[in-house]
Amino acid sequence: MANQPGEVLKIGRTLKNILVTGGMGFIGCNFIRTLLEKTPEFSGRIVNLDVLTYAGNPASLADIESRFGPGSGSVRYVFEHGDICDRSFVESVFKKYDIDTVAHFAAESHVDRSILGPEAFVKTNVMGTFTLLDIARNFWQARKDTLFHHISTDEVYGSLGETGYFTETTPYDPRSPYSASKASSDHLAMAYHHTYGLPVTLSNCSNNYGPYQFPEKLIPLMILNMLDGKPLPVYGDGKNIRDWVYVEDHNRAVWAIMQKGRAGEKYNIGGENEWENIKLLDALIDITADKSGLDKNKIRGTINYVKDRPGHDRRYAIDCSKIKAELGWKQAATFGQGLERTVDWYLANNGWIKGILSGGYKNWVKQNYEGR
Repeated sequence: MANQPGEVLKIGRTLKNILVTGGMGFIGCNFIRTLLEKTPEFSGRIVNLDVLTYAGNPASLADIESRFGPGSGSVRYVFEHGDICDRSFVESVFKKYDIDTVAHFAAESHVDRSILGPEAFVKTNVMGTFTLLDIARNFWQARKDTLFHHISTDEVYGSLGETGYFTETTPYDPRSPYSASKASSDHLAMAYHHTYGLPVTLSNCSNNYGPYQFPEKLIPLMILNMLDGKPLPVYGDGKNIRDWVYVEDHNRAVWAIMQKGRAGEKYNIGGENEWENIKLLDALIDITADKSGLDKNKIRGTINYVKDRPGHDRRYAIDCSKIKAELGWKQAATFGQGLERTVDWYLANNGWIKGILSGGYKNWVKQNYEGR
């Protein structure tokens, strides 16, 4: 019987010591919360490895640290500060915690920044993934109780026309340095499975949204700009289409794959929820204004159409029938529910926001978004 939306998935693989890379980032910190707060059958330990770039925020897991970390009695969460490209350091983490599972979220992930500075994307996304794969291969040897799950993006597939969907067999056609670096890491992960027999699973997801998302991305950027009375920059004609999945739904899908997914297989994760950017913004304005008491018409007057970014893919849409049929996963949150939860979270967490904006990202925002 397939699991229903929101149900805890029955454990298949026995995962004891999970290395979560990039666990201080948006999707990674939500994944850690999903396992420790909403998956009682998981009794193992999570080792969060993060280099703490501008997008990694320890405040996102401060309460998890106090409840599950060292000093909490039963230590089920540990943070290790380091770079996935640092081979000797990562090897020491594998040995220290006897890592049997990798959930590889760590990545440079913003298209705009990849256009401005692609080298960091090649270093982290390609060389970092290679380093992790190679260490896992050497550390695990012929063990059968291990898994390397690689989290990727639908952007590796390129751009769709007005119809059709990305499937697991869609040829790769990346259009930005970011998507090219993720495509490279996907190929490396699968090559390590086919060449060395490393137990690898891979997922390609559509646009995530929800709590703890760094405000360079569309939804939190727009929410915070509305609250601050700043312009709302929209690329091109605003009609680029994206498929949106609530972050908790995405992470339940990742967990389903890690539990029951077949080694050597990839699974698409989507919201089946396509929106033009400008229509999404319109819905977001309504929700944010209603909850904050702001004037909707005044907010709409701040929409600012700006020059389109180079290589801007027109449409993404995910066919996620495979993961539904094989693993029983379904989305639990409608887009309306997810947006309301997201706006509520940003309205209630001003301290987290101030902490983010006081960091190095603040200058990048000023240079690349303000004044457009």
